[in-house]
Amino acid sequence: MRKFGSLTALDAFKDEKAPWVVVFHGYGADAFDLFPLNEMVPSKFPLNWIFPQGPLEVPIGPGWTGRAWWNINIEKIQKDAALGNERDLSLESSTQAMASRDKVIAAIETLKVPWNQIILGGFSQGGMLAVDTFLHAPKSPMGLFVWSSALVNKTEWKERTKSEEFKNRLKENSQPTYFLSHGTNDTVLSLKNGQRLESFLQSIGMKGKMITFPGGHEIPPQVIAGTTEYIKGVL
Repeated sequence: MRKFGSLTALDAFKDEKAPWVVVFHGYGADAFDLFPLNEMVPSKFPLNWIFPQGPLEVPIGPGWTGRAWWNINIEKIQKDAALGNERDLSLESSTQAMASRDKVIAAIETLKVPWNQIILGGFSQGGMLAVDTFLHAPKSPMGLFVWSSALVNKTEWKERTKSEEFKNRLKENSQPTYFLSHGTNDTVLSLKNGQRLESFLQSIGMKGKMITFPGGHEIPPQVIAGTTEYIKGVL
């Protein structure tokens, strides 16, 4: 682990002139969870990878804890799942989420790398944070990939994208792109949540695609392959 602003992170540093890929883990995982991806996503060009650690410690089982970017209501989620209620996160917001976003932006600034040399990515809750960071960064990042995630804080995100600052960013980067993936049988975050996120990104002028796969809340080989192609494209 190394210091990363007010956070800590694992990194795979390759070349001081190379772009950085910043990847956020999901709720209950940690920086080690996605770290192997730096070897699984091949590139003809050198890439530096960094995997920040969520600031919150959360229980994930008897005697076991993980990390998170903000707290969630596990009991309500389990109850909704038992009743078969579809979980729509688009109207949910959290001051902890906003605080984590601000910490992440400040931490990325410590890399002293232009934002157009930063690719943001994440899984599940980490994907939500990646989008939030993408929208609120002072300059437009190079790219955005999000696995098995959802649209959250829709009202605040819409207000952000209507701001003059964000509109000016779009002028600087006329075709910001994204890559999304989602399992058709995801019982943690339904496919509808991923589709809401894609619709939102398209509504603000971003181009990209979402691939679906016959699986659950996971990152299967075809998603790694799709992410590899996406990163190759933005480079």
